[in-house]
Amino acid sequence: MSIFVDDDTRVVVQGITGGEGKFHTEQMLEYGTNVVAGAVPGKGGREVAGVPVYDTVTEAAREEDADASVVFVPPAFAGDAVFEALDAPLDLAVAITEGIPTRDMAKVNKRLSEVDTRLLGPNCPGIITPGEAKLGILPGDVFESGDVGLVSRSGTLTYQVVSNLTERGIGQTTAIGIGGDPIIGTSFVDALSAFEADPDTDAVVMCGEIGGEDEEQAAEFIAENMDTPVAGFIAGRTAPPGKRMGHAGAIVSGSGTGTAESKIGALDDAGVPVGDTPDEVADRVEEFL
Repeated sequence: MSIFVDDDTRVVVQGITGGEGKFHTEQMLEYGTNVVAGAVPGKGGREVAGVPVYDTVTEAAREEDADASVVFVPPAFAGDAVFEALDAPLDLAVAITEGIPTRDMAKVNKRLSEVDTRLLGPNCPGIITPGEAKLGILPGDVFESGDVGLVSRSGTLTYQVVSNLTERGIGQTTAIGIGGDPIIGTSFVDALSAFEADPDTDAVVMCGEIGGEDEEQAAEFIAENMDTPVAGFIAGRTAPPGKRMGHAGAIVSGSGTGTAESKIGALDDAGVPVGDTPDEVADRVEEFL
């Protein structure tokens, strides 16, 4: 089984005529994802990689029975593109775009509370259910179908941890990049809740980083609500306070929360073993299975 996407997911690529959109559309098609349409204002009637392009997401969803989108739209216009996916409406929108203005995401976040669409990202690598569908920029060759779920704020860290798991013959049900911006659609808790409800996910890996309190909140959720074992990793242990490291949300304010130490402590209190390295995360998962 899987969460959020599978081989029945029908995908619209927003921004399909741009360089990134076209390249990753071809990669998603090669993987076997059902990319059924593109959506670019003013570009309706074209084809990209054999995929029909429509002027709007609503039109693409209606004509091609699409239920998900991937957003490869420049930052200044990406907020509006997400709104378009929410208004279509689709079941899932995956915002790959980095650098969407926070004020735009604040408006999107308010709209999310009024609709049933799930948003992943922004500033995320996407989502993959190995052997079925990938939406985004994830390198499909490092993933393998199996029984371990993964959720991460970092794309690169996702690839490293998954590679370590796959090398040991430990496959994945679904891997999710939730994004590293201050305002995102799907949280650790949202993903963990879905994995807990999935009968085919026997263990979960949660990869966090400094900044914010999402990992502490996730630790509390794990302690109170999860029977599925969880292993963790926290990046940024040596980052200096007050300096943003990589992601826009990866900054420690000095308030006592958001540090690597506070996150690791919270996970430890919740009974979640935290690896010092990505390879040690695989060690912890092996102990669960």
